[in-house]
Amino acid sequence: MSRPRIVIVGAGFAGYRTARALSRMTRGRAHITLLNPTDYFLYLPLLPQVAAGVLEPRRVTVSLSDTLPDVRLVLGEADRIDLDERTLHYTGPEGDGGTLAYDRLVLAAGSVNKLLPIPGVAEHAHGFRGLPEALYLRDHVTRQVELAAAADDPKACAARCTFVVVGAGYTGTEVAAHGQMFTDAQVRKHPLRRGMRPRWMLLDVAPRVLPEMDEKLSATADRVLRERGVDVRMGTSVKEATHDGVVLTDGEFVETRTLVWCVGVRPDPLVESLGLPMEKGRLLVDPHLQVPGRPELFACGDVAAVPDLEKPGSYTPMTAQHAWRHGKVAAENVAASLGLGGTRKPYRHRDLGFVVDLGGAKAAANPLGVPLSGVPAGAVTRGYHLAAMPGNRVRVAADWLLDAVLPRQAVQLGLVRSWSVPLDTSSPELARVPGGPGQRQEASARSGPGAAIEADTQGGGTGTGPERGRAGDEPAKGQPGSGPAGPQHGSGPAQLRRFESETAKGRPEDGPTGNCPGPGPGSGSGPGSGSAVLRRTESETAKGRPEDGATGNRPGDERGERQPGGEPAKGQPGGEPAKHQPGGEPAKSQPGGEPAKNQPGPTPPPPDSGAAPGPVKRTDVPDDSA
Repeated sequence: MSRPRIVIVGAGFAGYRTARALSRMTRGRAHITLLNPTDYFLYLPLLPQVAAGVLEPRRVTVSLSDTLPDVRLVLGEADRIDLDERTLHYTGPEGDGGTLAYDRLVLAAGSVNKLLPIPGVAEHAHGFRGLPEALYLRDHVTRQVELAAAADDPKACAARCTFVVVGAGYTGTEVAAHGQMFTDAQVRKHPLRRGMRPRWMLLDVAPRVLPEMDEKLSATADRVLRERGVDVRMGTSVKEATHDGVVLTDGEFVETRTLVWCVGVRPDPLVESLGLPMEKGRLLVDPHLQVPGRPELFACGDVAAVPDLEKPGSYTPMTAQHAWRHGKVAAENVAASLGLGGTRKPYRHRDLGFVVDLGGAKAAANPLGVPLSGVPAGAVTRGYHLAAMPGNRVRVAADWLLDAVLPRQAVQLGLVRSWSVPLDTSSPELARVPGGPGQRQEASARSGPGAAIEADTQGGGTGTGPERGRAGDEPAKGQPGSGPAGPQHGSGPAQLRRFESETAKGRPEDGPTGNCPGPGPGSGSGPGSGSAVLRRTESETAKGRPEDGATGNRPGDERGERQPGGEPAKGQPGGEPAKHQPGGEPAKSQPGGEPAKNQPGPTPPPPDSGAAPGPVKRTDVPDDSA
């Protein structure tokens, strides 16, 4: 007799717990498959500490293959589910598709950033739902402090030292608390930065911080934030966002280069395509986490509207604690439905309390209903996280110990760019990579309320602003190297490299930025100084290559790279760059020089052919399959 097939979509708190519990209960009597975009489980509550440099990124990730040895891991994202045929269609990380047949399907796809119809937010804000976003924020905040220290204009310095966080829930409060400590440390330990005052603002339309928690804990968090210097403004939010700052709902304009969006989450758009009863974007299930009328379909975590038996008429909130508990009950009920042990159980819960880490020894917690603050709350909070993590406990504890006795390293790694972590995305756990496969093509299966997702499904770009790429930057899945439909000057890798140099706020590359008006003392003048040096260094962080000579880092150079012999045609934009640059033609052995004569590059189409050159494979950027 063949083993039943169980497919679990998502490896967040609910999906990971379901897979682990099912593996232990079935003991090889079922074939369990876990579909997830990444090969790790992410412990989200500690993500603010990654952004603040307290923890290294790998500390908050747990390997799926190591901790779930009896579960088959399939890397990919679900595109479409055929409920009648009991099949799931997915797309892998390299653009190849696949199909999984199932006898039981558990939907635990999690959630994505919640969007509001506020002008400019999709273009200029960044969310905080995945590891790439945390790494980007750490680099971005560090860069803004360094640029502010080098700016001669006090107004530009103040704008770069202002960081706005929208949303005073768990995530937003922790991001603001840890962020203020992070920037204060960068200024305090550097003698040349004395006088700089990093300013963090926490905004929310709610009447108080942490509105979902007990009022005593809310008051504790509010007091700690204000004592630390965070500008807490309740009853206020963002009315409009621009690349120079944000307009608040009270009419004030705040100049800033950083807008962190922590307003909340919404269920993954995958469940919208099923055509089943929904409750505010979540799939309706019964108390046994089973979809009514579909005995083979279960849902748990943020995508499921689970009835709260402790509060009749309401549903359990979208929190990690509930998702973790959902996973255990879902596993028990799936096993019972297959006759593999146990009986069906409804989901019931009892609140054990909440914890909020405010950085250092500060925290707010109410274990078993007992409100705590200060050092006791900090000890309880960290003890809870260590107990809840399914792995890496020793490494996390070691990082906490080192952070207590050693200064943090505030450096930019440049691994995640602004355009690779758009706010409006259905995959916050993945950073976009140049030349990688585009996003989902099934618009009906993965559609969302924002324009970026529609652009993803149509043309491969994000569609959310100048700093996030455009259609044609990322070819559609299954069509590597496909370019835009018509001729576009500067498209392809050169355009992508230009985006990498515009990470501050999507400012055009032509002309000065206006935020660092002049070179600092001793910096000299002339070509390569001031804002030009800034743009140059931002574009060189991938591999540290010098820009001297014909390196192909300027618009049009990609055409030259594609000519036999490495010299672009004279009639095309960017032709004969060596004759107009100091130093003449670069040496053949140097980066950007002529390719070997026995290895001519592909010839681009003639200027009047109407075809645009496809993207050139870059060797200085890691492939998305790595």
